[in-house]
Amino acid sequence: MSAPDPEPAAGPEPATRHGAHGRPLSRAEKWAAYKKSPYFPATVLVFILAAAAGLFAGSYTYAMANPTPHRIPVAVVEGPAAQGGEKFVAGMDQALDASLDVHVFATRAKARHAVEEQEVFAIMQDTGHGVSLDVAGASGATVAQLLSESAVKVAGQLGEPVTVRDIKPLQPGDPHGLALFYISLAAVIVGFVGAIQLSVHARTLIPLERIAFTVAYSLLGGFVIAAVVDWLLGAVDLPFVESWLILAFTMFTTGMVFTMFNTLMGRWAMIPTWGVMVLLGNPSSGGAVSWPLLPSPLGYIGRWLPPGASVNAQHSAVYYQGHQRLYPFVVLAVWALVSCTVFWVWRHRHPGGRDRMPQHAATAT
Repeated sequence: MSAPDPEPAAGPEPATRHGAHGRPLSRAEKWAAYKKSPYFPATVLVFILAAAAGLFAGSYTYAMANPTPHRIPVAVVEGPAAQGGEKFVAGMDQALDASLDVHVFATRAKARHAVEEQEVFAIMQDTGHGVSLDVAGASGATVAQLLSESAVKVAGQLGEPVTVRDIKPLQPGDPHGLALFYISLAAVIVGFVGAIQLSVHARTLIPLERIAFTVAYSLLGGFVIAAVVDWLLGAVDLPFVESWLILAFTMFTTGMVFTMFNTLMGRWAMIPTWGVMVLLGNPSSGGAVSWPLLPSPLGYIGRWLPPGASVNAQHSAVYYQGHQRLYPFVVLAVWALVSCTVFWVWRHRHPGGRDRMPQHAATAT
């Protein structure tokens, strides 16, 4: 008797859909799932970074690629021979597209004081044997160069001799006047990058601790920047303590600006910080191109942003000792105070911090 044929092995049953888990996801459900996935912020970042790259290149090119005079304050000294210099001043104004802002002074001493106070960029005077033009390279190398070149051209057209002198020359280690811009730029960028790193690697810091560590890395970072540029490289002879504290103040301010935006906007805080400090603040600071040669809105706005305030304070500290101005420090202080206040008032919204309850108490609860 033959054995019955073995029954075929049971294979996997055809897939069947059971209720809501088996139905295809709707378009709205797919979008909701995508928004909760890591792919959504990554995709947003792709577009943000592309836009930031274009804006970064565009803002610096717009501000610095083709400096054009808009309003250049200059001093003109009155005197017995002043009338003879009127043609020269008119020729200079024409050569500079009517951008001269003439301030008349009775004596050369008063005009020189205006230079020290950074109210004017040059002094023009008819000496009776020609015209003298005293420029201040420390106030802006680009402006001094433009005025000097225009003076030689105008004097040649008028057939009148001109003597050009730089009464506030830049230091030999910084012939183009860019060192102060670079150290201020370093303080601005490292200031808010430091705050970003605290938010990533020291997330559990409570508000007072976060502010304290921002002060700590600002003081140390400002010291190192000044030490490298002055002591190690010898590029600029800094009034060390003053320059160090300006750099530290700048770093603290920009660090707290990011912390403020981090409190208000969470993970997207980098967008307004980068926009204010890098896209707008650094090109309009007057460090690389002096403010009279910047597009008019940038020349005005830049002085009220932390990068511009930092550059202005450093210029006065290094080249105009005894004539330091208050408003750059007021600008930094206002930005720092507003940022700290917003952070403190809405500290519960900041993504960092930690539970203050002791561990054993939390366990018991």
